Amino acid sequence: MRLCFAIAALLALPLLVEPASAQAKLERLYAIECGERTAPDVAPWTPGVNVGKPVDFVDNCYLIKHGTDWMVWDTGLTDAIFSTPSSDPNAWKRTKSLAGELDKIGVKPSDIKYVAVSHTHPDHIGNVELFPRSLLLVQKAEYDWPGPDGKPRFLPSHPVKTLEGDYDVFGDGTVTIISTPGHTPGHQSLLVKLPQSGAVLLTGDAVHLQDNWEAKRVPAINVDKDKSAASMQRMAELIEQNGAQLWINHDKPQSLTIKRPPEFYQ
Repeated sequence: MRLCFAIAALLALPLLVEPASAQAKLERLYAIECGERTAPDVAPWTPGVNVGKPVDFVDNCYLIKHGTDWMVWDTGLTDAIFSTPSSDPNAWKRTKSLAGELDKIGVKPSDIKYVAVSHTHPDHIGNVELFPRSLLLVQKAEYDWPGPDGKPRFLPSHPVKTLEGDYDVFGDGTVTIISTPGHTPGHQSLLVKLPQSGAVLLTGDAVHLQDNWEAKRVPAINVDKDKSAASMQRMAELIEQNGAQLWINHDKPQSLTIKRPPEFYQ
């Protein structure tokens, strides 16, 4: 009789089983080359400094694996540049396509659950429609910002979640979108906390060059100088709080030190 009561009591206890979403963990971060160019004059990015000097820029996209979910951060220059390059020596070039690099990793565009962009300049949203069913994560201020032609910057048919501030993508603090306005109205950066490599802060265009970061220099092309400066200060605080590395999206010397697929960061 006592045994029956004990069994009944055990059956009445809630099962201590984590849901699948809670068991999922951040696993990998890939850094993918998504364009390069030589600008003839760095002055628009470094007001009053190195005027008239050329600068080499790179453009990076990032692929994140969290459990069974995949996320792309920044989509780079359109892959059309890879198949139909420009003859302009100052134009952006592509030596690889994003679609091709994903294929090498074994990932299909349809596998991507989330696509998020730091901002809506062409070198960051060029391949958004490679992922027509992926949920777009973008600040509302950026989504609502009209394009140069006055038209929307994204297709209205693309599924979207518009944000108003920071956003914990997977709900466990490992991948967090950080609101960093200034370069554009709704610019955002990404804080990734890797289990082995540690935290990495992906800048988007909140910072373009290592020298700009060290001098806290705001490019003349930014839409709001004060917000740009405040965003850099906030990023510095996040780096200190999380012991994070700063990965500057367009900085070529730093980019050359970053592993490329099939290698990745854990």
